[in-house]
Formats: sequence, C-alpha cells, structure tokens
Amino acid sequence: MSRRGSILTSHAFKMSSDYQNEKKKRELQKKNQINQKFEETGEKERLKELLRMRLRESGWRDKLREHGKVIIDKRGLNNVTVDSLVEEMTPKARELVPDYVKKELLQHIREYIEKNM
Repeated sequence: MSRRGSILTSHAFKMSSDYQNEKKKRELQKKNQINQKFEETGEKERLKELLRMRLRESGWRDKLREHGKVIIDKRGLNNVTVDSLVEEMTPKARELVPDYVKKELLQHIREYIEKNM
C-alpha cells in the first residue's frame, strides 16, 4: 500500500472512531434522559413494584433462597461470607427470572417511552 493509501486508511479509521464515539455519547445522553424521566414521573418505582409482585407470584424468591441454602450446605456456614454469597447467587438470580416477567417489563418500558419521549 502506498503512503497516501496508508494516510487515507488512517484518516478513515479516525473518522470511523470519531463517529463511534459520538454515537456512544448520544446513546448515553438518551439513556440518561430516559432514566431521568422514569425517576421524575415515578415510573421507575412502579416498574420496581411490578417486578417485585411478579417475582413473588412466580416463586422466584423461594427458588433463590433454596439456591442459597445449597451453597451454604456445600461450602459450610463458616466458609461463606455475604459478599461471596451475593457474588455466587447474582447470576442464578438473573437466570431464575421467568421470561414472561422480563417480557412484560420490557413491554411496559417500551410503551412508556413511546408515549412520553
């Protein structure tokens, strides 16, 4: 490749990189606007309450509690800290959220954004 081709490629990469950085910046600004609107209107709390209710209905808490007991039984009570328990249980907690709950929350979020943004 000639020196000119190399310079043009470098320039194109820089422009592409600048574009990507601007795009990320705009996405972050939009995300912050949405979060602020959710906070201001109380929608965030309503969604959290809906999530709590659906998790309770699905038995999620009981399943997670059982998973915690298994971890403690396996390692021994004296070998488990709160931090290690949280670290090990968090992925399982996310996995145990039923798909229908995730879909319902996502639908509520989409509808809210469509109506209010």
